[in-house]
Amino acid sequence: MTHADTSVAAEARSGRALIDATRPYLAEDRARSRREVAVTFALLAGLITAAVAPPLPLFVRIASSLAAGLVVVRGFILYHDFQHGALLRGSRVGRLLFGLYGLLVLTPPSVWRATHNYHHAHTAKLVGSHVGSFWTVTVDMYAKLTPRERAMYRFVRSPLNVALGYLTVFLYGMCLSAFLRNPRKHRDGLAALLLHVALAAGLLVFAGVEVWLLGLVLPLTVACAAGGYLFYAQHNFEGIEIQPRETWEYTRAALESSSYLRTGAVLRWLTANIGYHHVHHLNPGIPFYRLPEAMAGVAELRHPHETSLRPRDVAACFRLKLWDPAQRRMVGYPDA
Repeated sequence: MTHADTSVAAEARSGRALIDATRPYLAEDRARSRREVAVTFALLAGLITAAVAPPLPLFVRIASSLAAGLVVVRGFILYHDFQHGALLRGSRVGRLLFGLYGLLVLTPPSVWRATHNYHHAHTAKLVGSHVGSFWTVTVDMYAKLTPRERAMYRFVRSPLNVALGYLTVFLYGMCLSAFLRNPRKHRDGLAALLLHVALAAGLLVFAGVEVWLLGLVLPLTVACAAGGYLFYAQHNFEGIEIQPRETWEYTRAALESSSYLRTGAVLRWLTANIGYHHVHHLNPGIPFYRLPEAMAGVAELRHPHETSLRPRDVAACFRLKLWDPAQRRMVGYPDA
């Protein structure tokens, strides 16, 4: 066994001990889980109703539509927790509720499980981490891409792709593309797409353009863009460590390649604590409402890489495009 092999094995043993330290936080408060889900979906229903209610002033309806988009993000993170088995474990009602929700927010359960589970098992791995995440290559690998591949790489990692995530990441990537890749495995990708088209057509025909825009398009545009950026910032920040496949280690990837997003109380609620992303990556079975408790209770989790939603931090994250192994950091494009 080489020194590198020995080091990786020792790191893995240390990692298992750290994961064991998070196990006390796996316990779910079932009553709280039900309350969190009920409050979230009741609020979302109320905001969507206000957004499409004709008697209300237009500015109130637009504000309600925008707010609904942010609550859709929270609902999605609860859906994400359910898929991890961290929330309402084994609940038949939860499976029906979140199964429908996944279709409505263009994240079909089979596609999400396949891509997201892969992401957790390969995050920040130099080759292979692009499934369920943003494509990342080294400076040398980028130089060898064809012009078409470079254009695609630039678009995937651009603010425009995040802003248009409703169309590019979700309608196309999570639904249509997934179904076309594997029709048998991802039939729910087609189901989500057809449900979305039917819902849009119904709103346009029976309720009009305004209701379609405020009740469906604007909330999903906000939710998909916000969710896309959250995911981007969680794995593209100053100080991230990208590991070669040969020496990649799960715990190290969780701690050094997943950020802690500093937010205020309102945004923490709206994002269901997904900003505690390093804790979530270390043990995805922890319910979202126990992530702060786990971070406070496990010493190794208290000093993560941090970012925020301040404009300068957002701009800094978007400037990071390529991994430079020589400098061991993310850098911009060579011609920037």
